[in-house]
Amino acid sequence: MAIWEAILVFFGRFLIFYMIGVIIIYTLMLLLSLLKLRKEYQLDKEELDDDFLSSYYSKPVSILVPAFNEEKGVVDSVRSLLSLRYPQFEVIVINDGSTDLTKETMISYFAMEKLNKVVRKQLENEEIVAIYQSTIHPNLLLVDKLNGGKADALNAGINVSRFPYICSIDGDSILEDRSLLRIMKPIVASNGKVIAAGGNVRIANGLYVEHGAISSPALPNNLLVVMQAVEYLRAFLMGRIALSRYNLVLIISGAFSVFSKSWVIKAGGYAKNTIGEDMELVVRLHRVLAESKEKKRIEFVPDPVCWTEVPSKLSVLRKQRRRWHQGLTESLWRHKRMTFNPKYGAVGMVSMPYFWLIEFLGPIIEIGGYIYLIFALFAGDVYIEIAILLALLLILYGSVFSMGSVLMEAWSVNRYPRIRDIYRLLIMALTEIFWYRPLTLLWRLEGLIRTIFRKREWGKMERTGFQKKEMTS
Repeated sequence: MAIWEAILVFFGRFLIFYMIGVIIIYTLMLLLSLLKLRKEYQLDKEELDDDFLSSYYSKPVSILVPAFNEEKGVVDSVRSLLSLRYPQFEVIVINDGSTDLTKETMISYFAMEKLNKVVRKQLENEEIVAIYQSTIHPNLLLVDKLNGGKADALNAGINVSRFPYICSIDGDSILEDRSLLRIMKPIVASNGKVIAAGGNVRIANGLYVEHGAISSPALPNNLLVVMQAVEYLRAFLMGRIALSRYNLVLIISGAFSVFSKSWVIKAGGYAKNTIGEDMELVVRLHRVLAESKEKKRIEFVPDPVCWTEVPSKLSVLRKQRRRWHQGLTESLWRHKRMTFNPKYGAVGMVSMPYFWLIEFLGPIIEIGGYIYLIFALFAGDVYIEIAILLALLLILYGSVFSMGSVLMEAWSVNRYPRIRDIYRLLIMALTEIFWYRPLTLLWRLEGLIRTIFRKREWGKMERTGFQKKEMTS
């Protein structure tokens, strides 16, 4: 019995030391993010945009929109892209064998006609059936191809594209008119040193769309969606800003990211045999750069905003989160020899261990912490003391950092201008540890188990589409 008690005490102390370590890391991330946002806070960004827009150094971009059964949102998404403030770009919508009216909707709304175009096949993709061009917007193309998945659709779009930079956008996403301009700034200003950049993602559920743009951003009523808004703020404003500062970013959102096309092709394009094609490409780019001894950077840019739809039902969110963790696990395992390998610089020595120890193992250890808390309530004695400290650490980790991210959003980016929305976000951040975080931990653990047993399911995102502003007389 004494041995069993010693094991339980040791496990409780291990949980405490692990959580203290995580909290220290996140505190450093929070401080680094604050320093970055403080430096940019007083800049007149619109004036800088105009200066950049009038310069001769902007680079043309091919915007790729993989679309599978996106008939409800694809028109609004494309309209937002066509209204972007950027000197030269093309929009390529890739219809990946949709079974709904995605293709027909595009052809009808944008008056598209079939185009005879020779495609240089630099990456493998499923057969392209036809290519259409809008008679209204000559820079808008529709690629109709057999179904092969998102990665395959993006590879097809790269083959069709004609510009040196590609921007991948989800079919249900809407960009603000200056987003492309701002995400391209570090690439253009670095003279090729930055080969990829990811933008900020905000939640568009329940928002009104007017002429392809978000009108009066506000939080929806769905509490599950609001909780995801808090989660996105923490992930983007705290984690990625800090990692980006030292070229440690391993994930940039597929909902809005820009890449040098030549480097994507060198890395072999998007991987079709993995669930997390976004992270897989970024990790592979880091690997290719290190092995070729190129001093290039991959950055996260906090200001350009992309609005996208997120799951509004627990069942859909569960599939999404376990898929994300499967993608993370697959990428880490596939590139495991980079971990603690000085050949890969800071990515191998810092970023890979961070993702293994915190992102990969986090769900297992945190769920162990919740189980320990429940056990301690019945066991008493020394376990109660450990459990109280552990509970305080879990609250600090699970809620305080989320609240800090909400306050950073209100202070700097401020995409939720209404005070009552900020209050709602803060209140939801306080409740996270009691219901939302345990659920996401279980789903992530489920994703790990599915990876071990090699079960794959991409899952289906149910789209509701964006609401339209009603015209008033």
